[in-house]
Amino acid sequence: MTAWPYPRWIAHRGAGTLAPENTLAALREGWRHGFRAFECDAKLSADGVPFLLHDDTLERTTDGRGPAEALNWAELSRLDAGGWLAPAWAGEPPATLQAVAAFVRANGCALNIELKPGPGRARATGEAVAALAARWWAGAAVPPLLSSFDADALAAARSAAPQLPRALLLEALADRWLGQAQRLDCAAVVVEHTALGAEAVVHARRAGLRVLAYTVNEPGDARRLLDLGIDGLITDAVDRFDPAS
Repeated sequence: MTAWPYPRWIAHRGAGTLAPENTLAALREGWRHGFRAFECDAKLSADGVPFLLHDDTLERTTDGRGPAEALNWAELSRLDAGGWLAPAWAGEPPATLQAVAAFVRANGCALNIELKPGPGRARATGEAVAALAARWWAGAAVPPLLSSFDADALAAARSAAPQLPRALLLEALADRWLGQAQRLDCAAVVVEHTALGAEAVVHARRAGLRVLAYTVNEPGDARRLLDLGIDGLITDAVDRFDPAS
């Protein structure tokens, strides 16, 4: 197998439980705890700007309302994406993917971008995020890893920037998971950690795929996965794990 350039420990949505998830503040908090790889969720504004948000709607993590992708970036940029977590974070703005790219490149970090399209925007999101990521990471030693549960988004990303590595996200290991990952020319699968066992890791490795797990927050789960030879652990618990381990 080719060398895997990504750190083993990956901070989920930045340090998304200690600071407002999917913001630059969360990445800075993860950095402060020693993490040098981050996961984030990317979708498109109404005018095609890739920005960070997990949900389809704005209510949970901003002071906005309604479908996130119905607003232009100028409108989204004025939202408060921090006050929902604690008053100390009030005023933290949403982050563009371009700003995140600048942060991780300036600090020598790696990024896993989850393509998180809104309804009916899978192909548009995959194409736009991949094309822009290829531009923003041009010449980088470690390119971003593009992942998604949505096969159409991954296929569109492959068409737009085939040189960027892709990973299929899986909640469970259904019968044809391996074939789907291979058809999409994925470099890895990212699996809900309780669904992973030794057999799945062996099958993936034999097929030339790396294996990552989400969301690993308990030491016992981490030890089990490390014993399996897992390639990456995505965690919320950035204050409880040593990313150098």
